[in-house]
Order: sequence, then C-alpha cells, then structure tokens
Amino acid sequence: MLNNSQSSIFGSDIVIGLSSVHDGNMRFASGDEGEVCDNRIRFLGQLDIDPTQATLVQVSYEDTTDFTRYHVADDENLGEGMLAPFSDLHADALTVTRPDHALFLPLADCIGAVIYDVEAKIMMMTHLGRHSVEQMGAIKSVQYLIDEFGSDVRDLRVWLSPSVGGDSYPLHKFNDRSLQDVVCDQFEQAGIGLEQIELSNIDTADDDNYFSHSEYLAGNQMSDGRFAIVAMMRD
Repeated sequence: MLNNSQSSIFGSDIVIGLSSVHDGNMRFASGDEGEVCDNRIRFLGQLDIDPTQATLVQVSYEDTTDFTRYHVADDENLGEGMLAPFSDLHADALTVTRPDHALFLPLADCIGAVIYDVEAKIMMMTHLGRHSVEQMGAIKSVQYLIDEFGSDVRDLRVWLSPSVGGDSYPLHKFNDRSLQDVVCDQFEQAGIGLEQIELSNIDTADDDNYFSHSEYLAGNQMSDGRFAIVAMMRD
C-alpha cells in the first residue's frame, strides 16, 4: 500500500513514496533477504523507480560516535545497498544533485527528512533519530547544504516522515519532548520556518500500518521490521 506519492511542499519537483506494513519489511537485518528484495522491488515499482536508480541511506551505529555523517551520492552509488544486505556507504544523510537518482531509507520510529533546495535543485535525505538529534542533526543537515552547495535557507523545503510520538518515546535530554517537536525546533533554529515544513501526524507507536521498533521492544509488535521512504527529483 503506497501511502504517499506526492508531497504538497515540493509540488511536482519530487516524488515521495511511503511504505506500510502491507508492503512488507524493508530492512535485510529484520527478515529474509529474498523477501526484502521482493518487497523493495514491488514498492519502488509503484513509483516507476527501478532499484538500480536508487541508493540506500545506510545508517550504522557500529564503531562510531558520530551520527551526523553526510555524503553526496553520485552515479557510482546507483543501486548500492538496494538488493544486497551490505553497503560500504555508511551515512546519516545522502544528497543527490541530479534528477532520477532516488534515495531510500528504512525506518521504524525515527524521522526521515527530505530537504529540497527549490532553486539549486538539490535533494537531501537525512535520518533523524535520538542519536543524531542529540548531536543537533537537523541543524547540521541544513548547515551541510549551506556549506557544500551554498543553499539559502529561504529556498529549502522539508518533508518529515511518520515517527514515534512523545507519549511512548519522550526525549529525556530535551525535557521529555517528542522527536518531531525537537526536530522542528532544530530546523527553526537553522532558519527554516514552519511554513517550509510538511509534518506527518502519524505516530508509528499507535498506528498498526507502520513498523515500530519501540513497540516491538515493548512486546506489542511481533516483527521488528522497517517501513521505508523513497524520494526522487523528477526531470
């Protein structure tokens, strides 16, 4: 079930796909490799995207204390991590600079943010979970676009995925506020107004259409699967 194929904040410039549990698990570490490949192919096919057009945003918590690692994905990265359970490109965010190069991010409670420079035509997909947010990940994502590409914050638009709510996952280092509240606050600190942000009202801990890692750990979900977001600039 494809939940979103278009985002009002981006107009027709970017296509966004959001999977649900009905599309199956989207992370290799949480399920059978062949099944995950089939799920990804089928999900992407609904948007006429081939896995060879996409790059996985491979978030890793191993052997690092830096959760704000950002890179540019170029043509050499096309297909990387999409149909095999490994990728050498570990990053908390990837940026693409041309159309028809999709970015793919599995999620289960954390926020996946798509940031688009409407003038420079540059798209970033950044993973904003507790670890990255504690390191001011939303602010650093915006600053990366400014430093690397000369982006003007007035030209940036942001789409935020469904995420876990504050009732079941309060951020203790931020006075028990919700992940979405803290992320929006960080984007505002970076100079992006709320009118430039499209929010989701879906709480993954309360909505059975989405995998939730926190609900799995609490014993309320049988599977520790992942849904996914995919975004691609159109030509």
